[in-house]
Amino acid sequence: MESSCWQHEIETMEPHALRAMQLERLNAVLARAAKSPYYGKLFSQNGLGRIGSLDEFSRYPFTGKQDLRDNFPYGFLTGSLDETVRLHSSSGTTGIPTVVFYTPEDLDVWTECVTRSMYMTGARKCDVFQNMMGYGLFTGGIGFHYGAERLGMLTIPSGPGNSKRQIWFMKTFRTSVMHILPSYALHLMTYFPEEGIDPRRDLALKIAFIGAEPHSEGVRTKIEEFYGIKAYNSYGLSEMCGPGVAFECPAQEGLHVWEDHFYPEIINPETGEVLPDGEDGELVLTTLTKTAMPLIRYRTRDLTRILPGICSCGRTHRRIQRITGRSDDMLIINGVNIFPVQIEKVLMTIPEIGNNYLIEIVKENFMDRIIVKVEIKPEAFGGRLEQLSALQHRIADALHTDLVVSPVVKLVEPGSLPVAEGKAKRVNDLRNA
Repeated sequence: MESSCWQHEIETMEPHALRAMQLERLNAVLARAAKSPYYGKLFSQNGLGRIGSLDEFSRYPFTGKQDLRDNFPYGFLTGSLDETVRLHSSSGTTGIPTVVFYTPEDLDVWTECVTRSMYMTGARKCDVFQNMMGYGLFTGGIGFHYGAERLGMLTIPSGPGNSKRQIWFMKTFRTSVMHILPSYALHLMTYFPEEGIDPRRDLALKIAFIGAEPHSEGVRTKIEEFYGIKAYNSYGLSEMCGPGVAFECPAQEGLHVWEDHFYPEIINPETGEVLPDGEDGELVLTTLTKTAMPLIRYRTRDLTRILPGICSCGRTHRRIQRITGRSDDMLIINGVNIFPVQIEKVLMTIPEIGNNYLIEIVKENFMDRIIVKVEIKPEAFGGRLEQLSALQHRIADALHTDLVVSPVVKLVEPGSLPVAEGKAKRVNDLRNA
């Protein structure tokens, strides 16, 4: 089983051969996509067919999340329901959701991508895998679950929450690999002291897979240092398949996009112009092997860049930089563009700050005002917040230096901010309340 997890011929394929494979698979997936009501009409109206080179692909229009909603529920389905075996949906909470369908072949490819990714980081059949991500319509938990089982690991589908129980499973069954939200990994830290457990001494953890929400390098470092592990970034989105689209290798020089299954482009989010490797922009992805619901030039809204050159690990599939934010998560504060992860990056450099924070945006006298609520570590708290005015000013100055705008910093007691079991809600925009 393990021998099939390291796909040497594919993962180290010569770039020119990989591009030839992508061209062949692009033409095949374009023909498949044309069988759907949406793409069939779009391609016919615009005279779109086979392409003779990858450069010609840019003439195809983009697909956006609103297109999926406007053609809900079956407008992108290429075959009959008899051929589909599963449905997943986005984690959006309002309006019509985005829904993605899977054939058995799609599920097999998805599992292959996740298994390949986990094996690449050092996970092996002898490991015990604890999956603390949500299951159900959310793709994060179930994608890793099937990948771990195919690799051969003992898999514990614990799901999110119930922190003391999580720690009990980790200690009792000697969990060595975990899949966890970065925000929940930070929250879980607060339970170890009261359980009398030192994760570096008392647990068998060695690897964590973190993703599903933007996070800074400071958060990754904090997780690695507390648990005594290596934490690997994973990237995916339900519209492609879920986790397993791109993954960090042990070199941690960016995330390898599995280019035998996905074709990546970076575009200027304002103009749609395709940008060369190395330039920052929005990630656009095309499925190369999806059968039930292929997507052509899908705008992810995730901001990153393709890293030039070949990774030192020897894999030739191109790498993207860790996601720096989402174009639709950008906050415009009195004309200044700010991403929440910029604030997190600053906060993680200040030792007295705990693991939870909340950004609130309000209107005061017709002007935008950012309020950053920050939990203080118990050892720095001392029982009286009014004694921490110097720390409050230091945080405000650090944020102003990095953001240009001047946020209001409010220090709060340890454990006083709400904790989400799923993706952390870091921003509360009250301007239209």
